[in-house]
Amino acid sequence: MAKKKAFEDALPARSENFSEWYVDVVRKAELADYSDIRGCMIIRPYGYTLWENVRDALDRRIKQTGHVNAYFPLFIPESYLMKEAEHVEGFAPEVPWVTHVGEEKLEERLAIRPTSETIICATYAKWIQSYRDLPLLINQWANVVRWEKRTRLFLRTTEFLWQEGHTCHRTEEEAVVETLKMLKVYHDFLREDLALPTIMGKKTEAEKFAGAVDTYCVEALMGDGWALQAGTSHMLGQNFAKAFNIKFLDEDNTEKFVWQTSWGVSTRLVGGLIMGQGDDAGLRLPPRVAPIQVVVVPIIFEDSKEQVLAAARELTARLETAGFRVRLDDREWHNAGFKRHDWELRGVPLRVEVGPKDLAQNQAFAARRDTGEKEAIGLDGLPARVGELLDAIQRTMLRQAEEFLAGHTTEVGSYEEFKRVLDEGKGLIRAPWDGDPATEARVKEETKATIRCIPLEGGEAPAGATDLVSGRPARHLVLYARAY
Repeated sequence: MAKKKAFEDALPARSENFSEWYVDVVRKAELADYSDIRGCMIIRPYGYTLWENVRDALDRRIKQTGHVNAYFPLFIPESYLMKEAEHVEGFAPEVPWVTHVGEEKLEERLAIRPTSETIICATYAKWIQSYRDLPLLINQWANVVRWEKRTRLFLRTTEFLWQEGHTCHRTEEEAVVETLKMLKVYHDFLREDLALPTIMGKKTEAEKFAGAVDTYCVEALMGDGWALQAGTSHMLGQNFAKAFNIKFLDEDNTEKFVWQTSWGVSTRLVGGLIMGQGDDAGLRLPPRVAPIQVVVVPIIFEDSKEQVLAAARELTARLETAGFRVRLDDREWHNAGFKRHDWELRGVPLRVEVGPKDLAQNQAFAARRDTGEKEAIGLDGLPARVGELLDAIQRTMLRQAEEFLAGHTTEVGSYEEFKRVLDEGKGLIRAPWDGDPATEARVKEETKATIRCIPLEGGEAPAGATDLVSGRPARHLVLYARAY
């Protein structure tokens, strides 16, 4: 009993110390660890497999929209960054530079990629000659470096992994359609594969991507009521095209600048899964991306050990043949109680236990990570029932997350109520905004809350609505929150 209690006490309650709970889950579930290099993390095999599953699921969706993958250099000449003034100003404080090779000083400093717009645009200027070369739809999976002052595993690290799409189009209309299409791809992916509902919206001028005309986002809500920007899609207009001279000869025999977009998500999605789906016992992973969908735990007694282990191995093989990601936990140095808590911590969606009594009845017991519900399943029908349970877990986790989002989105009628709701950690606040950046900045300074987005649906202020801070007529109905 003491051993079980010690294991349960390994994690603090989320409600008491969410930040400590988060870091403990990341490290004890063996997702990632700290590096000796400040701000960098080591992604451990379990965490990297989770990222691979996330990456591969999204990559399939990206390719279904006609995009193809390529790879561009990690190093960016300083002259490239300087070509787009707003862009370089936005990233300058975070950019690390390569100045020497051995003892030899470089003629031109090289930036270590904070984002790839500039080097990709320099390349596109060579590739694009005619309207026949458009649209150009390219995506890249890569690492980037931004020298963050304050870091947190997965959420904000000096080096992180991501996906960045960069496209070129003939017309402004085509670029706008692309921007919103990829935003919807992210929204559907997060909802259907990660069981994380998001709100699609437009960023304010103060919050948009440096160098973009418009930035759109998908915002998710974490378990502590803070928001997470889960992905962004940028309408770049012709800013980069003019800076890098990306032109094409159109059908009317005139030269024109292309219209561009860029869009991306990163390993912060792993952090979002932890914070958006976890509970006091640790991770809860949706089956579609879980590294292990089913863990088979044999209940071992000395007199029936070989019989149970043989049955557990046979069950594991059948489940693998059926296409599930399965792990057999035959560790003899841990008892069944430890294993249950260990796999709960790691968020495995379904645990299947089999012992001598179960074999005598030709059955096994399955326990769901999402609800804790258990049921006996006949061994003959086990693979089919496992598939049904995993589908049910995926649906249930989405429903729970949608209910949490709806229950933690509040409309307020005054600035005092705004502050109170915010301090109580109740999540997103829907409030009228006058559209003035000065009002937005005041709220941020006084409350640490930012406008997460102007929702694409329901973002218009109702007639007669006034801003809670300035008292002036409202232009938008926006979502405020404190955010990661």
